Parts: sequence; C-alpha cells; structure tokens
Amino acid sequence: MVLANLKVSRKLAVGLMCVLVAFAVTGTAFFFTLLSIERANEEVTSASSLSKHLVSATAAIYDEQQAIMDNAGSAAMQAAGQRFSEQLTSARNIIAHNPAHAAIATDIDAMDKNVASWRRLAGMGDYTNSSAISAFASARASSEAAKNDANVWLDNAQANLSKALYYSRATQMIGSLLAIAMALVSGWWMSRMIAHPIGQITGAVTGLAAGNNNVQVPELNRTDEIGLMATAVESFKRAAIEKKRLEDETAAAAAAAEEARVKQEAESQFYVDAHNTFMRDFSNALERLSKGDLTFRLNTPFTEDYEKIRHDFNTTASSLQEAVLTIASSTQAIRFATNEISTAADDQSRRTAQQAASLEETAAALDQITATVNKTAEGAGHAREVVASAKSDAEKSDEVVRKAISSMGDIERSSQQISHIIGVIDEIAFQTNLLALNAGVEAARAGEAGRGFAVVASEVRALAQRSAEAAKEIKGLISASTKQVEQGVDLVGQMGQALERIMTEVTEINTIVSEIAAGAKEQAVGLQEINTGVGQMDQVTQQNAAIVEETTAASHGLSREIEKLMDLVGRFETGQDLNMDRPARDSRPAQKTHTALKTVSVRGVPAAVRKLEAIANEQDWEEF
Repeated sequence: MVLANLKVSRKLAVGLMCVLVAFAVTGTAFFFTLLSIERANEEVTSASSLSKHLVSATAAIYDEQQAIMDNAGSAAMQAAGQRFSEQLTSARNIIAHNPAHAAIATDIDAMDKNVASWRRLAGMGDYTNSSAISAFASARASSEAAKNDANVWLDNAQANLSKALYYSRATQMIGSLLAIAMALVSGWWMSRMIAHPIGQITGAVTGLAAGNNNVQVPELNRTDEIGLMATAVESFKRAAIEKKRLEDETAAAAAAAEEARVKQEAESQFYVDAHNTFMRDFSNALERLSKGDLTFRLNTPFTEDYEKIRHDFNTTASSLQEAVLTIASSTQAIRFATNEISTAADDQSRRTAQQAASLEETAAALDQITATVNKTAEGAGHAREVVASAKSDAEKSDEVVRKAISSMGDIERSSQQISHIIGVIDEIAFQTNLLALNAGVEAARAGEAGRGFAVVASEVRALAQRSAEAAKEIKGLISASTKQVEQGVDLVGQMGQALERIMTEVTEINTIVSEIAAGAKEQAVGLQEINTGVGQMDQVTQQNAAIVEETTAASHGLSREIEKLMDLVGRFETGQDLNMDRPARDSRPAQKTHTALKTVSVRGVPAAVRKLEAIANEQDWEEF
C-alpha cells in the first residue's frame, strides 16, 4: 500500500489533515447557514416594520378625516398629516433597501397621491362631494394593497427563515457526525499503521534477546521508519543464526583441531574473546532496546566480522529514535488541536444557550403584543356598536325632519290661500270705494234730496278705505309670514340633507370600524402564529444544543485517546524532553439548555416593544 510506505510524520500529518478538513468543511457550511438565517431574519424584520408603518399611515389618514369632520382645527389636521408623511417616509426607506419589492413602492406612491388629492378637495371646504369621497376611497384601496403586499412579503420571509433554520440544523448534525467519524477513523488508522507494527517489532526484538532465533520479524516489506526497524531486527536475527552456526561448526571441528589447539590457541582465543565481547555488548544493547532506551549505542569497535552488525544496530536505533521523536511531536500537535476543538465546542454550546434565552424573551414579548392587539380588537368591536347606535338615532332624526318639512309645506300652502282671500277682500274694498265714490257723485247731482245719501256714501267710502288698509296690512303680514315659512322650509330641508350626509358618513365610519376590528383580529391571529414559530425555533435551538454537547463529548473522547498514545510514546527513552506533561485545558463543560417558552405579564404595548428592542440589541455572537 502507498500509505503504509509513507514516513511516520506524514502518516500523522495525513490523519491530522483529515480531521482538520472535516471540521473546516463543517464550520464553513455552518457559517453559510448562519448567513442565510441572518438574511432571512432581516427580511422578516423589514417586512414587519413596513407593515407597521403602513398601518400607522392608514390610521393617520382616518385621524385627519375625523379632524376635518369634527372641525378640530388645523393643528390636529397638520399633526395627523405630519404623522402620515413620517410613516410613508419610513416605509419608503425600507423599500429603498429592498429593491426586489418595488410593487409596494408603487402602491405607496398611489396612496400618497390619492391622499394629496383628497386633502386638496377637503381643503376647499367640500369634503363630502363624490370626488372627495372617491379620492379617499382610492387612498384607502392603495393602503390596503400596500398592506397586502407587505403581508405577502412577511409570509415569504418567515418561510425562508424556517427553511434556513432547518438547513442549519441538518448541516450541523451531518457535519458533527462526519467530523467525529473522521476523527475516529484517523485515530484507528494511525494506531493500526504505527502503534501496532511497533508493538510487533518490539515483541520480535524481545524474542531475539531471549535466544529464539525462529521468531518471525514483521513489516519487512515496508519502506518507512518501521520497515527500517524491521530490517535491522532481521539483521540481528541473521547475526544470531550465524552465531549459532559458528558455534556448531566450532564444536564439530574441536576434535579434529585438538592437535592444532596449541598452534591455533592464540588465534582461536582472539576470535573467542572478540565473539564473547560482541555477544556481551550486543545482548546488552538488545536488552536496553527492549526496555525502550533508544539512546544506547555500540561505540566500541568490533572485529571486521561484527563491525557491520554494530553499524546496523546503531543506524536502526537512530532511525527508531527519530521515528519516536517524530511521533511524539505530531501527537503533541494533535493533542493541542483537539484541545482547541473542545474549547470551540464548549463556546458554541454557551452561545446556543444564550440564543435559547433570547428566543424565550422574544416569545414573552410577542405574548404581550398579542394580548394588546386582542384588546384593540375588542375596543374596535365596541366602537362599531356605538356607531351603529348613532346611525339608528340619525335615521330617527331624519324621519322627524321629514315630518317637519311636510308640516311647513302645509303651513306655506295655507298662507298662500289666506293671501289669496286677502287679495279678494282688498278687491272688494276697492270696488266698494269706487261704488261709494259714484254714489257720492250722484248724491251731489241730486242736490238737497241726495244729502243723506251722500253722507251714507261718505261713510261707506271711509269704511271701504279702512277695510282696504286693513287688508293691505294683513296681506303684508301674510307675505312676511310666507317668506319666513319659506325660509323655515329651506332650513329644514338643509337640515334633512345634512342628516342624510351624516347617515352616509356614519355608515362609512361603521364600515371602517368593522374593517379595523377585522384587521385587529387578523393581526392577533398572525402574532399567535409568529409566537408558535418562535416556539419551534426554541425547540430547534434546544436540539442544536444537544448536538453540540455530543460533539463536545466526542472531542473530549478523542483527547483521551491522544493521551493514551502520548503515554505509549513516553515509555521510550530518546534522550530529549518529549514534553509529555498534559497541558492545562479549558475544560468548561457545555451548558445544558433545557429552557422553555414562558409568558411574562407586562402592562402595555410600549414595554413589550422596548423588550423586543433590548433582545435584538443583545444578540452579540462571539466569533471563533
């Protein structure tokens, strides 16, 4: 295998690199999922703020209309108009940062234009004509369209936030499992490729030291440091076999060479001493090596036959010492990296706990807002009942005014008949005056005989004149009365028209209040759904916290395995400080998060809004 022939340092580097790559991939994926969650949360915040500004702008329009109808003065109308402009400006600012929702900007412009047209007509004093009413209805329609588009945006943003949270949880789970699996496989592979072969070679060396020349030396086909160690041990084995062969040959030839013993004694003694020296020193070296002392070297030169064995032993010991030092250094680096991973997992657990607490406070604030919106809906329903009662009273007043108009019309017709009768009386008085004048003329012609008749004619003429004057005065009075009755009829008629307009406006107000009540109920339902979504987010956070705890436990388990490997390497004497003391680690345990959503009773909507703003400001995530 190619991996088996790599240097020990490279094997350790490969194992560490696999673990680091797994954690890097997991961290990168989790980072991008956090970015998507942040973008989705910003979308939800923008859509919610836009909806709030549009509702406030609509309320300002109704306040301005009410101020005009109640003649509340220019200050109240200007205040309502100023509030409307501020809310539209805030809404436009939100759309400016979200160009993908330009359709809402079109609805806002149409709403502003229709409100301006309605103000122009209302400012002329004629706010009840069909044009003003149509402009106000158009403004209201534009407002409803903008609010509907904002609600659609809010729904889509909430769906994207839920999807991002799901992907975040899946990424974290898969990445953690992948990192744990990669760490376990790397640890197993390094143990299989390094520790196990070293243990086998140590057993072979122990067997050779005990005199077992039939022991099988493993890993001879490898080309790394372990292969070099195995080759050196094989050389020791061959040397021991050669020694045994030499001993056997020496014993066989002892009898034949007895007569030449004296001659060969000096030479034989030399070889025997050299051999004994070699065996003593070499056995001592093998014993020191079997005990883990990699610093011992055969420094005393041997004879030419054994010099190569001494050189091979020293080379093997040096290679083994270098390999153990490399293993110790790499294991120390892995231990430090594992400690960093454990610390990062602990920090992530604490941040998950902080996020769970923030979600809990958010749920409490949403409960407060939901209760307030429910109260608003109840108030709108009561207002609708009051408006319905006012409409009933206005209808009764309209009926009374109609009867008054009918009675005034009867009086007007009677006055006209009296005026006609007075005209007839005036005509009779005029004719009587003419007759009396003619009678006087005729009596004057008759002379003394007609004197008495002339006196009577003079009295009749005077009476006719007085009747004509009285009829004239009565006619003047009747004419004045008729004019006053006509004015009264006109005023009563205007009153009837005013009551009809009041009934129409009361009907519109009743419709508007009904729409407000329905909108408040819809907002209450929407807030309840948001509250449910926050509860689900809290559950997801609890699950993420559990996964982080499992990751932390796995990293601590890996640290323990590394410590065992360090203890194994520490058994070898290399002549250098391997720094095998265990460093102090930041072993802060992951805080278990088992928080649940709670509802806190706080009076008033402003307090709840301030609570939400405080929660948003406290989201200061720590960076790795």
